[in-house]
Amino acid sequence: MAENTIRETIAAKAQELGFDAFAVAPPQLPAGTAENLTAFLNEGRHADMGWMADRAAWRGDPRALWGDTRSILVLGLNYGPEGDPLATLGERSKGNISVYARNRDYHDLVKKRLKALGRWLVGEYGCEIKVFVDTAPVMEKPLAQMSGIGWQGKHTNLVSRQFGSWLFLGEIFTTLDIPANTPESDHCGACRACLDICPTRALPAPYQIDPRRCISYLTIEHKGPIPRDLRAAMGNHIYGCDDCLGICPWNKFAQPTAVDALQGRTDLTAPALAELAALDDAAFRTFFSGSPIKRIGRDRFLRNVLIAIGNSKKPNLAATALTCLDDPSPLVRGAAVWALGCLLEGKEFETLSLKHLEHESDVSVRAEWEV
Repeated sequence: MAENTIRETIAAKAQELGFDAFAVAPPQLPAGTAENLTAFLNEGRHADMGWMADRAAWRGDPRALWGDTRSILVLGLNYGPEGDPLATLGERSKGNISVYARNRDYHDLVKKRLKALGRWLVGEYGCEIKVFVDTAPVMEKPLAQMSGIGWQGKHTNLVSRQFGSWLFLGEIFTTLDIPANTPESDHCGACRACLDICPTRALPAPYQIDPRRCISYLTIEHKGPIPRDLRAAMGNHIYGCDDCLGICPWNKFAQPTAVDALQGRTDLTAPALAELAALDDAAFRTFFSGSPIKRIGRDRFLRNVLIAIGNSKKPNLAATALTCLDDPSPLVRGAAVWALGCLLEGKEFETLSLKHLEHESDVSVRAEWEV
């Protein structure tokens, strides 16, 4: 069978299994990618994400990850939202959750389909394979650009002419030698909408990101208190951020996902902050069962919710924050203090602080009261 025909046959099978995009990349990254990664790590931009540095050699060279790789199959699954993902940013008493986390954990969905395609490949062609989603040290977006599925925009995320900002990616490394597709060129032009909309200025220059200022990093990966100078800019973002994705003009070509498990749950599209702040650990686990949000745990999530409550400018939510002052978690208590400092009058907050400082032993929470 001709090599190009093999590629077309695999593409048809990928579509049959529910993938929306398929292309083949060589086992190499675009020129300069590994060097950019090294500079990124040397500047400490990876912050709490130590796993990026731990396996940097594998991340910077697909063949270092698996030396037998001859071709990399790049698969995309459309998770486009039904409406405007930025529409809920103005609803101050509600939380804004990133589109990708408004239903089931995509890792499970993508990996299941990748494994099905992988089994078929092995049975059909007798090749060896390795399957990856984004938990592995694979630089998915540069590989997707090499395959022609899309390009890395000025916000460093993947942009597709067909699907806009909304593609989940997965890869199959294989010993099959398949001709690669033509790499995609950059179509951002003079546009800088993604840079201008970022609330925390996490995009210091086109094609550069500083995760230490990124709301997605802060609400998901960052384990401690949110830096005080970034809290107000977070608005009502409580898990992830789609601002730079949602503003992209290429989204005019995007289509809503056809996958039921990726369509936004109604109770996660604009959830009430007061209700989320009332979740104990068991209720949190039940409510977010099957969701990627469950991974960060209840304490980190409530920290985010309380920051949003502080930003709400809704005095009636002070009562919600008050109930969190006795929470077992210092992370939650500290965020509650900050929220109350935003919502209460100075004298009322001062009286409250005198009462609670007496029995607060955690240094980080005391610091919130004393600012």
